Amino acid sequence: MTIPPKKTAREENRPERLAEMQTAFASHIRSPETHAAPAGIEDRRMKIYRDLFFNNIQSLLASNFPVLRTLYDDQGWRQLVRDFYSGHRCQTPLFPEVAKEFLQYLQDGRDNSSDDPPFLLELAHYEWVELALSLDEREVDDLPADRDGDVLAGVPVLSPLAWPLSYRFPVHRIKPGFEPEAAPDQPSHLLVYRNRAGDVKFMELNDVSRSLLEYLQENRTATGLELLRKIATLINHPDPDRVIEAGSELLLDLGKKDIIAGTRR
Repeated sequence: MTIPPKKTAREENRPERLAEMQTAFASHIRSPETHAAPAGIEDRRMKIYRDLFFNNIQSLLASNFPVLRTLYDDQGWRQLVRDFYSGHRCQTPLFPEVAKEFLQYLQDGRDNSSDDPPFLLELAHYEWVELALSLDEREVDDLPADRDGDVLAGVPVLSPLAWPLSYRFPVHRIKPGFEPEAAPDQPSHLLVYRNRAGDVKFMELNDVSRSLLEYLQENRTATGLELLRKIATLINHPDPDRVIEAGSELLLDLGKKDIIAGTRR
């Protein structure tokens, strides 16, 4: 039997060898059941790294998706995180972006599982939106708008931190004890926004408020009153004045909540 020559220190420390060790180390940390630990490292030491990395990710996702976490027992949650941890290749080294990577995994990388609730992706997206708005570096006053302008006579400007959203499931109501197995006939239309104080809030939208926000997103020239007249015509309401009256109150309320940043200058 021929004994292979012992590698020199120079050979052990060559860049290719170091890259091989790093790859083996990372593969084992991500999926210890399918990838062996690098040779020569005591398992007791490897376990410290396995637990440290996984527990950090598990804790981070639990804080990013608090409602989703409450819907799983400890074993089920650990398995969900483990599947993401071992099967998804993150494209960012930044901890604040891990939640977005998890959402991407649920959307594109997770196998269809009968154990997953049907609202899983929508609930995760809704919770991610709250996080994304809280971390968004933009401010309500970034747009050139007159904060004290008349939103009826002037051209109202929608805050960049106001996101109209629509979901098949009522994600804002889901919690332990309310986990719908099928989507209701009517979707849920919501507005999630961050105000000038930095608080992230949400409001439910009806047909009028949803139409108004859709107009506000695209509007550049119409006054608030003109938008309300368009909506009254759009929904063919038998009493247009009533729509305009209710819509006027809504516009003023959106301004007070910092959803409307002001009027165009």
